[in-house]
Amino acid sequence: MPTVLILGAASDMAVAIAKKYASKGFHVQLAARNTGRLQALQSDLGIRYNITCTLHEFDALNFESHAAFFEGLTQKPDVAICVFGYLGDNEIARANWAESAKIIHTNYTGAVSILNVISNYFASRKAGVIAGISSVAGQRGRQSNYMYGSAKAGFTAYLSGLRNRMFHENVHVVTVQPGFVYTAMTANMKLPPMLTAKPEDVANTVFNAVAKKKNVVYVKWFWRWIMLIICSIPEFMFKKLKL
Repeated sequence: MPTVLILGAASDMAVAIAKKYASKGFHVQLAARNTGRLQALQSDLGIRYNITCTLHEFDALNFESHAAFFEGLTQKPDVAICVFGYLGDNEIARANWAESAKIIHTNYTGAVSILNVISNYFASRKAGVIAGISSVAGQRGRQSNYMYGSAKAGFTAYLSGLRNRMFHENVHVVTVQPGFVYTAMTANMKLPPMLTAKPEDVANTVFNAVAKKKNVVYVKWFWRWIMLIICSIPEFMFKKLKL
């Protein structure tokens, strides 16, 4: 039976993804900073779907531990999904480097660090799929969240380059662009219902994109066209907008 590794497994999207893969017969590896809060999910997945679900301590910001973390996995995954992220507060980040660093390192540096390790292993095996949850916020910087957006822009570019590099090693890389999603991270935001996905929508998109080896996918199809319009606005006009 195939195995999926979910990095950042405590988030709403990650839980939905874990349930989707378990329902399809995958063994599931849940990796997060505090695995104690995942014990109920571990038990539920194992009993409900008759699969093996294991818990693994993982800190995205402890870069030096990433190689040992992956080496310590008794069963190496067939699919690795990078779900962790941190929206942060853009206004606090402007004045506080610690907040800026947390946004940058969680959304970009930490993801690059662990995916470098995983992709090198997959390349040596000549098999594997990596999926990264990026964001449409990375397609154009906006005053409301350019710290987060710039980190996701870097992650999107990294996934694109990794996909190009890993193609020659028979390893596939998927970039997932969710748009707005109802999660704990966005609980305090007023989101437009028509434009906002549920975690289960993300899970279905990720599973199908990995299975079909898609390159770049949007959870809600119309975000592709929304971002095309936003990216087409001339800079002299765009800088005057409040987005």
